[in-house]
Amino acid sequence: MLKQAMAVTALNLKTLPTRFWSSLVIVLGVAGVVGVVVSVLAMVTGLATSMAHAGRTDRAIVLRGGSDTEVSSTLARDTVVTILDAPGIRHDTTGQAIGSAETVMVLSRPMRNGGTDANVTLRGIGPQGLALRPELRLVEGRWFQPGLRELVVGQGAQQQFGGLDLGSHVALRDTDWTVVGVFASDGDAHESEILADAETVLGAYRRTLFQSVIVQLDSPAAFSVLKDALTTNPQLSVEVHRETVYLAKLSANLTKIMKLIANVVGSIMAVGAIFGALNTMYSAVSARTLEIATLRAIGFGGLPIVASVLAEAMILSLAGGIVGAAFAWLFFNGHGVNALGGNFTQLVFRLTVTPHLMSQGIVWSLMIGLIGGLLPALRAARLPIVEALRTL
Repeated sequence: MLKQAMAVTALNLKTLPTRFWSSLVIVLGVAGVVGVVVSVLAMVTGLATSMAHAGRTDRAIVLRGGSDTEVSSTLARDTVVTILDAPGIRHDTTGQAIGSAETVMVLSRPMRNGGTDANVTLRGIGPQGLALRPELRLVEGRWFQPGLRELVVGQGAQQQFGGLDLGSHVALRDTDWTVVGVFASDGDAHESEILADAETVLGAYRRTLFQSVIVQLDSPAAFSVLKDALTTNPQLSVEVHRETVYLAKLSANLTKIMKLIANVVGSIMAVGAIFGALNTMYSAVSARTLEIATLRAIGFGGLPIVASVLAEAMILSLAGGIVGAAFAWLFFNGHGVNALGGNFTQLVFRLTVTPHLMSQGIVWSLMIGLIGGLLPALRAARLPIVEALRTL
């Protein structure tokens, strides 16, 4: 039976050139499905990667009690002092706690593509802010000087927003701030932000309250020590999160939405591809009615016929899956995009087409081939041999 199935399948594949255009319908239909699904899932992977790389297990973020994001949090200066005195925080060689009281503002800037306004995060960091984030590296210009109205922009933000080139002037609160540097951080979420001196930002906006305190832990295990000390202090009402967990929560909703879009859109397109495969394979079976009947008459069983038609449909779908996955990788992998992040600002990240996503696309293509080829295969096996041979 296996030899019969292989022989009939080989015969089917040899006749593919005579059915080139109809076969191409299956290949292109499946390629479109796989390309869209893999591309949307690449956004999910890119977003998750960007957020994951921005966080570290040995850093913690402290917010006001009941606050989900930094934008909705406020911390007074005496609260900041109490937080930085808590156990579990690493200290530098001078005995100073490695922590940064930070303020977060939302700026409206024109996008480079289209010129429409979108929000970008302005983060004011404390004197220890850069020591706290060793992953940040300067690629152009210099770091800002405390007390001066100077900005250092992330590479991702600079690529997506206009007016953030080195030496540009940005109007904030009716005063000009100068872009004096550009930094990178391996494509993570930090690159979506603009950095400045926290005290200068607060002074410009006439504010006195910080939004968060980010601290360096003695070790990842010291997180529970810090959390217990702060949450049990009756003078404080704060929430303490490990930085990796906090950033994962910020991207969770957007990740769920994009996964849903990938599955819904992919399913709708897959239905179309399945109908295309059904029509193509039904046509192939109809055109080969006499051939199939002859094979049955000389002793070939029905199961090898079913297997051969299914194999043809799945091979064509597999070809489409490979084309679609390759297209997604060639044209979308590493492509910069932006989406609305947890602080209601644009988060810049890169699409990431991984081998795992490509294999998922291949699985989608094989399922389409299996479903689209099953009914035509059963029809081929049930062809009346005598009636078909009467056409000779």
